Amino acid sequence: MNDHKFLLNTPELKKENQLLNLIENQTKFNLNNCEFSIYETHKAAFDVKLHFETIAFTAMLRGKKHMKLNNKTAYFDYFPGESVLVSPGETMVIDFPEADETPTQCISLSLNPEFIENSLNHLNYHLPKVDETSQWNIELDEFFLFNNKSLTSATNNIMRIAMDDNSQKDIMADFALKELLIRLMQTQARGMMEKNIVKNKSRIGFAVNYIKKNLHQKLSIDSIAKLTYVSKSNFFKMFKDELGTSPNEFILQERINKAKELLASQNSIKETAYQTGFSDTNYFTRVFKQLVGVTPKSYQDKVLLLE
Repeated sequence: MNDHKFLLNTPELKKENQLLNLIENQTKFNLNNCEFSIYETHKAAFDVKLHFETIAFTAMLRGKKHMKLNNKTAYFDYFPGESVLVSPGETMVIDFPEADETPTQCISLSLNPEFIENSLNHLNYHLPKVDETSQWNIELDEFFLFNNKSLTSATNNIMRIAMDDNSQKDIMADFALKELLIRLMQTQARGMMEKNIVKNKSRIGFAVNYIKKNLHQKLSIDSIAKLTYVSKSNFFKMFKDELGTSPNEFILQERINKAKELLASQNSIKETAYQTGFSDTNYFTRVFKQLVGVTPKSYQDKVLLLE
């Protein structure tokens, strides 16, 4: 489902003679409400600990880490195109098994807790969600994220501002951080929906479940909005707020995700199109290629070859 991850812009690696440390060499940029750091490791190492006092958003740029969060998880691999949200007081325990051949590079944004609280309070007061069971809130348990286009764009923006020599960078960074927080929450919500973690009986949860169960049928936004007990305009706002996408884009992406599963299970192109709500095979092929980058047939051949 997440075979298309978006990669962040990568600053040039430092030469080894420019490094103070070969393991997690830190280049730091201080901003008013966050500390932005670039970490580089040029030598294989194991059991390296990196501690964060405040909430931190981290993202891989190059190479591979094998790591765990001390209070949370078993070990997992951490690659470019992925981000990890670190809780306050949490320690990353990291192995760098391949850093001799492929140096690693990652970023961290340690965020001012007061700035986060004020930003969330502002959103909840001035831009409350359509779904009254849902509030703007960062989920510390939803910590492992695949970068989507919006989150990648917001992260690249804050990186650019932090590394730029500009007398207005603090004010620019505050705006960029607010966008990053919103994109982070929307990415988390999307991840939770995909894993069927729906809090309470939320309207968005109902709508998403209804769409997933009825992909083979013609789906009308009007009728789903009515089933969710919100107006059509509020239905669009709810999707944009919660998931950062429109209902139509969400439905199309879910159809394509389902189509990938069916193609991987050796269903025919015609049967796959029919089961994902496309009445025309040619139209299905065109949309699939547009979103995935290859035709359904090429995708199926490639998947079956890998098995």
